[in-house]
Amino acid sequence: MPTVSLERVSCQFGDVVVVDHVSLDIGEGEFVTLLGPSGCGKTTTLRMVAGLEQNTTGRIMIGDRVVSDAEANRFVPPDRRHLGMVFQSYAIWPHMTVFDNVAYPLRVRRRPKDEIKQRVGEALKLVEMGHLIDRPAPALSGGQQQRVAIARALVLEPDVLLLDEPLSNLDAKLRLQMGEEFRSLQRRIGVTSLYVTHDQEEAMALSDRVVVMHSGRVLQIGAPEEIYRRPVSREVAAFLGSPNLLDVRVKESRAEADGEFTSVIEGQGWSGEARSARRFSPGERSYLLIRPEDISVDDAALGSGAMTWQGRVVRSTFRGSHRSLLVETPVHSFHVDAPAFGTANLGDTVKLSVPASAAWLIHA
Repeated sequence: MPTVSLERVSCQFGDVVVVDHVSLDIGEGEFVTLLGPSGCGKTTTLRMVAGLEQNTTGRIMIGDRVVSDAEANRFVPPDRRHLGMVFQSYAIWPHMTVFDNVAYPLRVRRRPKDEIKQRVGEALKLVEMGHLIDRPAPALSGGQQQRVAIARALVLEPDVLLLDEPLSNLDAKLRLQMGEEFRSLQRRIGVTSLYVTHDQEEAMALSDRVVVMHSGRVLQIGAPEEIYRRPVSREVAAFLGSPNLLDVRVKESRAEADGEFTSVIEGQGWSGEARSARRFSPGERSYLLIRPEDISVDDAALGSGAMTWQGRVVRSTFRGSHRSLLVETPVHSFHVDAPAFGTANLGDTVKLSVPASAAWLIHA
């Protein structure tokens, strides 16, 4: 199964740089997601891999084949890149049956009827739609349409599968279900996949690696847990979830056996410890990242270096699985994810506690 490589790829429309020198290597059978807000360049990056947009600088390779090289003036058209693509709208033809929708790419390539019948049947079996092979497209649900779109993308046995926000038109419950089903399918067939979404939870749940983009640039590439727990910048931290970011100064740093560092930090009237990816100099300003789910609303003994604050609950929102609190303290208004029941009520004075192991220091 081929890999995908982007080397300092840019795309410019007039004076506007939409994608700015993006480099990315996708391994064989890997599932990589481009994640970022609207307008960050993620869809344009996907479209350059597909050949639907032409890069203005850099080189794109699929396997050992160069499909686009701006400097060498080389460009392989989309239909010769051997890719499968699933669009946000699914692009299901309403006047066709399920069979005809999936068979279309093969008919365009004038494949024999027997081969078309066999390959369409195999593709629909993969997405568990074989029993609806003769159903008219207008009679399909949103989830069924998505499966047909995936089957159509797979029927040509593509080297790489490209997906542009394929779940965004589904309701929340179906989106979760279809995401899990698609990830299971991708692992089973082992197709190299490049996925685009602005949904953070979707990216975390589906991906082997996540590429966080902003303003056409790549901010960080890593495994979902690494991106979430160990962001390299304030921008990455702020984009994922509802983080608490506090201005702090470092008093000292020491190396740990795992390659990370522990820093003694201080804020306005409080101090503690936090982990970091590098050593900080004494007096250096930085940002302290604390995730809402890592804050305890009690007097728990959290060990050496733990941080505590006292404040008042000014907002409490029930979310089913948990309760979102906003706690005002003299130093910061903390977002806290607490148990749904039996926790603090609106107006209560509470003690917030965070262990040093759950606090992450980011260079300012």
